[in-house]
Amino acid sequence: MPRKVLDQCPSCGGELEITRLSCTECETVIMGRYEATRFAALSPESLHFIEVFIKNRGNIKQMERELNDSYWTIRARLDEVIKELGFEVEPAENEEMLAQRRTILERLDQGEISATEAAEMLSKLKQ
Repeated sequence: MPRKVLDQCPSCGGELEITRLSCTECETVIMGRYEATRFAALSPESLHFIEVFIKNRGNIKQMERELNDSYWTIRARLDEVIKELGFEVEPAENEEMLAQRRTILERLDQGEISATEAAEMLSKLKQ
């Protein structure tokens, strides 16, 4: 398995750049200054997650089955990868609605409200 490209000097912590490429077949060597992609800095776990994401065309339901994780775990992991790539994670527009929906369902599950009350509350959220 190929090693991950280093992005920091192991001695001083400075930024590293790729300056040499070589062919594994004919041993041609190319020297210059090359920029690594953002993906080169990802952890192996994050790279695997991205591969699964792409393979499943971003379909979270399929990812749930393949990774055996919940929707919320996959969403959180996706946010982590987005941050790892250096992007800012903005909360989804309907995040508040989803949190309210979750609270209603938890209250129903704990017996604090009836199914009828929960249905009424959920229908109000949709409006």
